[in-house]
Amino acid sequence: MLRAIALLGAAGRAFQAPALGVAAPLSQRAAAATSAEMTDVALENPTCRDRDYAGNAARYLVDLHEKKAVFDFCGGMMFQLVLTDALVDKLKGPDAPNVVIHDASTRRMAQVPGYDKSNFADDATFFHGREVRKVPNAAGGMNFVLQLSAVEDKDGWVAGERDGYDGWGHDSSRVWRDGKRLEDEGVAGFRERYGPNSFTLNHRFYLHLDNTNQLWLSAEDGCEGRLVDPGEKKKLFGLF
Repeated sequence: MLRAIALLGAAGRAFQAPALGVAAPLSQRAAAATSAEMTDVALENPTCRDRDYAGNAARYLVDLHEKKAVFDFCGGMMFQLVLTDALVDKLKGPDAPNVVIHDASTRRMAQVPGYDKSNFADDATFFHGREVRKVPNAAGGMNFVLQLSAVEDKDGWVAGERDGYDGWGHDSSRVWRDGKRLEDEGVAGFRERYGPNSFTLNHRFYLHLDNTNQLWLSAEDGCEGRLVDPGEKKKLFGLF
């Protein structure tokens, strides 16, 4: 990926809002909605996130995945968020991890407390993931997917990705894997899910806000994507 220009924010500690109860699943929220704003815009809107998902960022990630939400990397590279089945089950489970969304001052993974250059992930602060290219019909219209997986996950990182991980380095010096290689290394059905010509690069990710309170998904090397709020585009083009 190209490197994104980071937005500067005010100093502070990791964002962990007070619990306001468990958010209803997206399907229930959509069914109860009475306006296009609630079904088409509200999930990506920071006001909705703070109102309906305070203290439950795990559920928020699952609902973004179910809606096929898109993150804008580098000012125009649209990546659909996809969670593996194992990560969805973990984030929805009774012992779901307390997913951390850092504030705008934590602009790089190296600023996260406890950071070190390693392959460590905990499904809460640090996530295993892959950028996947050439995915037919990916939301966002550019055939890009950003996959997050659980630490223990048959669809997650293979041994070679774990042992050879150096995600703090430049992409050009790192090992890219196509679908066939991932299947040979143990990820069954990868090409069936992501396309016959798909190829990947594994990264560690974390979550943070910007100075507009919007959510970003950021890789260890500094590449990062801002959650796309459809309402912002409509306002930009004067649709309402």
